[in-house]
This record gives sequence, structure tokens and C-alpha cells, in this order.
Amino acid sequence: MIPTVVWGTGNVGRAAIRAVEAHPALALTAVIVHNPAKVGRDAGELAGLDRRLGVAATDDIGAVLAARPAAVVYAASGDVRPDDALADITRAVAAGAAVVSPALYPLYDHRSAPPEFRDPVLAAVAQGGGSFFASGVDPGWGNDVLPLLLSGLGTTVEAIRCQEIFDYSTYDQPDSVRHLVGMGRPMDYEPMMLMPSVPTMVWGGQIRMMARALGAELDEIRETSDRRALDATVTTPAMGVFEAGTQGAIRFEVQGIVAGEPRIVIEHVTRIHASCAPDWPSPPDGGAGAHRVVIEGSPRIEVTVEATDEGENRSAGGNATAVGRLVGAIDWLVEAEPGLYDALDVPLRPAVGKLGRKRP
Repeated sequence: MIPTVVWGTGNVGRAAIRAVEAHPALALTAVIVHNPAKVGRDAGELAGLDRRLGVAATDDIGAVLAARPAAVVYAASGDVRPDDALADITRAVAAGAAVVSPALYPLYDHRSAPPEFRDPVLAAVAQGGGSFFASGVDPGWGNDVLPLLLSGLGTTVEAIRCQEIFDYSTYDQPDSVRHLVGMGRPMDYEPMMLMPSVPTMVWGGQIRMMARALGAELDEIRETSDRRALDATVTTPAMGVFEAGTQGAIRFEVQGIVAGEPRIVIEHVTRIHASCAPDWPSPPDGGAGAHRVVIEGSPRIEVTVEATDEGENRSAGGNATAVGRLVGAIDWLVEAEPGLYDALDVPLRPAVGKLGRKRP
């Protein structure tokens, strides 16, 4: 059994505890929390399980890493604290752990990552012999392993489009939804997520990875964006009130240009309520969210993924798939050489030993 730590118990951390507990090759040995109110609570309780796991949460990071865990799932957010997340991750890698995380978007494609992100991790690998693999949903499997797998079914491939279509009222991250994305803010507010070069910082690595895997040469990466205001005030169950006239939907694309044409496209259509921008793409079942890949070519291939977890919540389902990808990579990383890995290096494998196991 591989001793594994979960660092953080928010939306991703809850799913990570459940995933580690369900994995036949992993043993949950510690849970790190930052909220003093969570210290001492059982991991099973924090993960929303109906049983105790016998692992009490701690805020003593030094003691946990001094025990030299084989693996760490870093589930704390890096969206608004990238420097802190980088420091935490390098600390764990330097302690010799194989670290997996959805934080730090620039490291999804480490080959194109800025030196200020890549170099500290490489130094930590050299110091402690650990490893690091960053992935998620979108960015993540929705625009790396899934579209590349589907492209292999085509006779000819003209273009690849990866879409995330989501109602963000189900996404329990108020700071990200209201400030980074700008939902409920005046239309003259410029959301950080749509500032020039930010979409490329987040999703450009996925474009470059797909181009590299396809043997295509990118001319450049372009960005487009659009925003819509709410026609009427809406009240959402999880996120509260969003006033009429404020931002209710955004749509943007990160385009990989090949031979002058957008051939590899990552598109996001994000709403706070289904009534906003009804002419934009919607999930095929009319639900709260989906990830779709369209391979234009011969044949034309379209696949939509709808995941649910924690009471049929689509956002929680997306988090759980990201965690499944990361936690499922741990035993491979532990056996691999120390290093910095990406989605083209780490195989997505069958759920060995999990078939028929009860839901955690």
C-alpha cells in the first residue's frame, strides 16, 4: 500500500479523500487542513462519508512531510494564491513525494511553463527525488487525453473543438465565480479570467500538448471572448442573488492556429442561469453542465461527458473526474523516475481492482 496524504479538504479535497480510500493500492495516512475548526476531525467526516476512516486532520505540515509520505494529493486551490500553492507543492516534492494536483495551470504543460513555475519544481525534484503531475478537467482530460484518443478514430481530422458548457451556480466557489469570472458584476467590470493573455496562460498549454501529440505546428494562439448581461434578477440555490443588468454569461475561445486556421479550439460557455444567452450552446440534456469534444473530419465524431457526484451535482462530478485522473496516476508515478510529468507522459488506465466496489 502506498502511503498517501490529502492536502486540503474543499471541493477537490473531499473527492480526493474518497478516491484515495477507494483505491486498492493506496492508504490514506494523513489529511492536512488550514482551517483550525477542521483540526482533529476525522477524514471520513470531512469527506462526507458515512463512516470514520481513523485519520484525524492536522495543520502540522512539517510533521506530515517529515514522515516521508510516498504521495501527496495537493487539493488546495491555486487560483488566487499561485505563489503559496507553488511553495507548498515544491515543499512536498522536495520531501520525496509523488505529488498530484489540479492547481498551477501553467504546469499542465510544463515544457511551455514560465521558468518561475517550472524551475522551482525541477529544483525540488533534484533535491528530494519526488515527482509532480498537474491535471484537471478543463484544463485537463477534457482537452488532452480525451480529444487525442478520439482523434485516433478519424480517417481525416480537420479540426478539434473541446467545450465546457456549465451553469456556474452549481460551482461552490464564490470568489472564483464572482471575481475571477465576473458573474453578477457590472458589465464594465473586466473579469480577470478574460483579461488578455490570461486564457492562454490557463489553456494554452493544453493547445500546445494537443498540437505536439498530433504532430502539428502552431502558428500562434488566439483568444476571443463575449459577455452577456442578465435580463432579469435571478436567485440561485447555492450562489445567492445575481442582479439584472450584471454579467450572467461569458463565452470565450482559445484557438490553436495551424496554417492560418483555428484547428485546435478550447471553448467555454459559462452561465449563472440558463435564461442568459439561450442562443449559445447548452448541454444536450438541458442539465447544469457537460464537457464535449467534437472532431471535425471524416467521420465527424462528437462525445459528451456528463458527470455527477455529491447529490447529482455536475460541478462536483467534474471535480471527482479530475481527482480520479490524478489519484489513479499515483501508483504509476511512484514507480516512475523522479521528474515533472504531463498528461502525455502519464497514461490514463482502466480502473484496475475497482470494478464492483461500493461507492465510498
